[in-house]
Amino acid sequence: MSTATLDAPLRRVDLRRFLANNGALVGLLVLCLALFIATPDFLTGPNLLNIGIQVSTVAVLAFGMTFVIVAGGIDLSVGSVAALSAMVSGWFFASANLPGGVALLAGLVTGLLVGVVNGLASAYGKLPSFIATLAMLSIARGLTLVISDGRPIKTAPEVSFLGGNLGPIPMPIIVLVVAALVAAFILNRTVLGRSMYAVGGNKEAARLSGLPVQRIIVVVFGLAGLFAALAGLLLAGRLDSAQPQAAAGYELDAIAAVVIGGASLAGGLGRISGTFVGALVLVVIRNGLNLLNVTSFWQQVVIGVVIALAVGMDVLRRKTRSS
Repeated sequence: MSTATLDAPLRRVDLRRFLANNGALVGLLVLCLALFIATPDFLTGPNLLNIGIQVSTVAVLAFGMTFVIVAGGIDLSVGSVAALSAMVSGWFFASANLPGGVALLAGLVTGLLVGVVNGLASAYGKLPSFIATLAMLSIARGLTLVISDGRPIKTAPEVSFLGGNLGPIPMPIIVLVVAALVAAFILNRTVLGRSMYAVGGNKEAARLSGLPVQRIIVVVFGLAGLFAALAGLLLAGRLDSAQPQAAAGYELDAIAAVVIGGASLAGGLGRISGTFVGALVLVVIRNGLNLLNVTSFWQQVVIGVVIALAVGMDVLRRKTRSS
């Protein structure tokens, strides 16, 4: 058998592995090229800034989701937690008349505490994370409506600043970059990050290796809640108010961004850079469809197809690694 005959299957395997590991980035580049051809407004400065602002909320939310999925869990409550955190912050400022800095901190602490409750329910209460966070989705959204009485609440200037500009650069983009660097550092450069991969890869093996699996799960969900709170404050800052229905459905975008970016729903696999690319894919699709005057109904169909393809890629990745 000739060398060329042997090399052909190897090249096919290498191509499959390359597409499995970098499919989201390749897809994003192809998508941008297609939209550049389809509409001249896509690659304009204002539209690119708009994409950066829009992706900030989804990506920050998805960074927290990355921790949970890498550790083998799922968090369906992050959208509601984002709304609740922003609402608590607004209430502290507008109703309790506390300083804006305190209100901002209260919003972040709210997200952290709710995330810890999710983690305790999953790790020590033995509830599947899907069930625990599904319940919290309803609880957090209900509390948001109770606190606000269904009406928007004015945010503190410190929160509104997050939706403004620092010189020529929008603050949401700055916060996005800082959040990405912090999340990547946690996942790639800390013992906690390595422990997340171990727990997500094989929880029982991680326990037998001496890792405090239950505490790690609590911390992971706490981080997801904290990042959700930051995303909620970013959204409130852009709107200059805390909205009771803010971030509704964003948990699905966050999960989709993580999976599109290369994470496995089975756990043990995922990257912050991949999640950022996945969030960009979702936002660019919506932005491009808006520029092409496609209705929101069809946009939901397209996003659903993208999610299905992302899950299919996850299956392909696992088959490729096992072969």
